[in-house]
Order: sequence, then C-alpha cells, then structure tokens
Amino acid sequence: MRYLYHAMRMQLKCAAQYRASFLMQSIAQCVMVGGDLLAVTVLMNRFRGLGHWSAEEILFFFGVMQLTFALCECFGRGISNFSYYIGGGEFDAMLLRPQPLLVQMIGNRLDARRLGGMLVGGAALAMACLRLRLHWTAGKALLLALASLGSFFLILGLFLIEATVSFFSVKSIEMVNVLTYGGRQACQYPVDIYPRPLRLLFTWVAPFALCMHLPVSVILDKPLMDVPIWQVYAAPLAGFAFFAVMALVWRRVGVTHYRSTGS
Repeated sequence: MRYLYHAMRMQLKCAAQYRASFLMQSIAQCVMVGGDLLAVTVLMNRFRGLGHWSAEEILFFFGVMQLTFALCECFGRGISNFSYYIGGGEFDAMLLRPQPLLVQMIGNRLDARRLGGMLVGGAALAMACLRLRLHWTAGKALLLALASLGSFFLILGLFLIEATVSFFSVKSIEMVNVLTYGGRQACQYPVDIYPRPLRLLFTWVAPFALCMHLPVSVILDKPLMDVPIWQVYAAPLAGFAFFAVMALVWRRVGVTHYRSTGS
C-alpha cells in the first residue's frame, strides 16, 4: 500500500506540472459525460419515466454508474490500457520489479482527468437525492458504499478480460468493450427494463444487477428481487468475486504464457 500511495502521488504531481493541459482535459471529460447526462435529462423530460421508474430514480441510477465508472477509469487506467504495456515492452520491466504485478499496473497510470466525469456523476446523484427527498439511514448509506465498491471491482474485472486477451492480440478488443463501455451505457438504467437475454447477461455474466441495481433499488424502496435484506447487502460481493476470478485467469492464462517482446 505504501508503494501504491507513492506511485499515485507521483502521478498526480506529474499531472500538476501541466496545469492548463490538465484543466482543459478535465473540462473535456466533464463535457463528454455531461452530454450523456443531458441526453438522459431530455429523455426523461419527454417521457417522465421508464417502466415503473420515475425520471428522478433513473437519474439516481445514472449518477451511481457514472461516478463509479469514472473512479474506475481514474484508478484502474493501468489495467484498461494494458495492451500498451505489452506492445511497448513495458511489461517486461514490470516482471523484474519486486512488487505485485496488479499493484504496479494500478499505480503505473493514474488518470486524474477523470475528475470531470466524477463531478458530473456526483452532481447527477445530488440532484436525484434532492428531487426524491430520500430518507437516508446508516443502512442505506452502507448499501450505496457497497454498491459502488462492488461495481468498481466488477468493472476492473471486466478490464482484466481485455488485459488477458492482450497477451494474444494487442489490438483493441471490441467484444470486451461490449461488457465494459457498453455495460456502462446499458446499466445506467435499471436492468429490469431490458428483455430477458440482457437481464441474464447483466445478472450472471457481468453482474451489474447484483453489484449495483439490487442495492440501489432497495435504497429507492423499489427492490428488484424479493430476497432477504442480508442478501441485498451481500450481493455487491459478486463484484469482488468476479475481480478475483478474472485476476486468477489473467495470471494463469496470460502471465504464465507470456514470452516477452525481446526488450
């Protein structure tokens, strides 16, 4: 953890050396994610709801997803861009350092520009809370924290799939992007509005429904599933389990079969 903290602090100091560039890129990220927020707002102003979900509840789902995904892109950029380490030969140097590989990947590239996306996600979440006038309790706050953490590690696990494939093809793997960036776009709305095949995909393959939608639906007092409350609190653990499995696959399938770039 000391190494990880030091690596991230150095990344922030490097970004701060070019303040104008950092500011402009953060604003660009804010505008890009703000465009998604504007699209959701226009859609909800036109239809005032989606299924049995109100516009404010849709905005709450959007805020949680965007905030979590921006955090993941900020701290997990080294995993999502792993193909560059393979193509450029940087992974060879990582293998020689006396630090865990995943720690090096996370600490090697901190994308502070994602602050713009975090601001938009946080603003959407705040607006939804104000409009819904939610009655917050310690249990609901804990659920929101667990949903964010579980979804964070789920997205990292999805990025690890692309990192594993990068050992065999360093080009962008669009099939994996269906689950990562496509999952972000799809799962910023409640999963129960989709047809059965997509519900199964986002419940049992890329379990956004378990990590995020089930806890958030309970926070909004509209539970997606009729399950005991302890299972609602345990559901985000699916994200941690998914990440652990993908990390094992990444090491067993990718790292152990890596033959170096000759650098």
